[in-house]
Amino acid sequence: MPQQSSPLDVPEGHPFGPHNLPYGVFSTPDRPERRVGVRIGDHVLDAGAAALALGSPYAQLLAQPDLMALLGAGRTAWRDVRRALTAWVTVPAHRADMEPLLHDLDAVTLHLPYRVADYVDFYASEHHASNVGRIFRPDAETPLTPNWKHLPIGYHGRAGTVVVSGTDVVRPAGQRKAPADPAPVFGPSVKLDIEAEVGFVVGTPSAQGTPVPLADFREHVFGLSLLNDWSARDIQAWEYVPLGPFLGKSFATSVAAWVTPLEALDAARTAPPARDVPVLPYLDDAEEDEPGGYDLRISVAINGHVVAEPPFSTMYWTAAQQLAQMTVNGASLRTGDLYASGTVSGPEPAQRGCLLELTWNGRDPLDLPDGKRTFLEDGDTVTLTAWAPGPDGTRVGLGEVSGRVVPAG
Repeated sequence: MPQQSSPLDVPEGHPFGPHNLPYGVFSTPDRPERRVGVRIGDHVLDAGAAALALGSPYAQLLAQPDLMALLGAGRTAWRDVRRALTAWVTVPAHRADMEPLLHDLDAVTLHLPYRVADYVDFYASEHHASNVGRIFRPDAETPLTPNWKHLPIGYHGRAGTVVVSGTDVVRPAGQRKAPADPAPVFGPSVKLDIEAEVGFVVGTPSAQGTPVPLADFREHVFGLSLLNDWSARDIQAWEYVPLGPFLGKSFATSVAAWVTPLEALDAARTAPPARDVPVLPYLDDAEEDEPGGYDLRISVAINGHVVAEPPFSTMYWTAAQQLAQMTVNGASLRTGDLYASGTVSGPEPAQRGCLLELTWNGRDPLDLPDGKRTFLEDGDTVTLTAWAPGPDGTRVGLGEVSGRVVPAG
């Protein structure tokens, strides 16, 4: 009889091969308790059960209902656990122990993999910021605000409304006022938008009063995930002067169920775009040993139709600079902090990461197979996918983030 193939025999070129191994949290119909899992191919390995089966010293970190213990263990533990997991799914001697602990990806329920401590969103794409400036300040001498190239601009969001991929998003309601309206009205947003972003997950905390320098980025940041920062543009436009985004952003932020460790993305590291304005020393990465950017290829689809492909490599401000900025005043990091890149947009029209840009604030509707779109309609499903260059010509897949718009209650 021919030998039956193993789920651990991942086809060559699969973006979720043993070179990737992202972390998540899952449950199964027969065991509703949440468990740490690692994706390998189209299966999920029960990482805690695997560690216990092999008598691993990492069982205490992996036999958990979420990633918090692993995140807080620090970079040395992250590296050692990853090496152990790689061996568990690749060494033939472990197969008999590992195969019973694999679950079909389609048969599990995925959950938010960590408890979000704080959430910060940045505004790091020069192309996005310039397009927004041209839309809302068409007569300005320059589309960028005077501070934009001197520091990564960000705002604090609401950690409690970060939801895992697959969670429905209720259309938000609030005040809105068009320029010609005599007074604001209240009701569901009519300019519901998405923002294609990348979120970075903090593992190792820092002490309050102690800034985190650029060089310590990889000591604190565990990994990254795709992120969709849903935005109600009409609510935002009325409320954000002078204090910035509030209800137009805080109703939902969707993140992928899988966190890709930074170590899996070493081959995707790249230099950021050339900067034409000198920055202050705490943000100056010219002399850093490693490039601060990541070459991530993102696709944005509405109801299965790709509408944009934003390249993360074009981001002006890096994740390391964002981390330095958010702690330079002495603000502390906590395990589970999440900070996002801001909308990822490239120089070409088809590389714009939100509908505000893609439709130029509704002026140029998108033609989709199911009709025209300026902003999102009830029932629309938005899905972000991405991949990055991996070792030896492979691709590293990022977990998708998807959400469906449902009507306001």
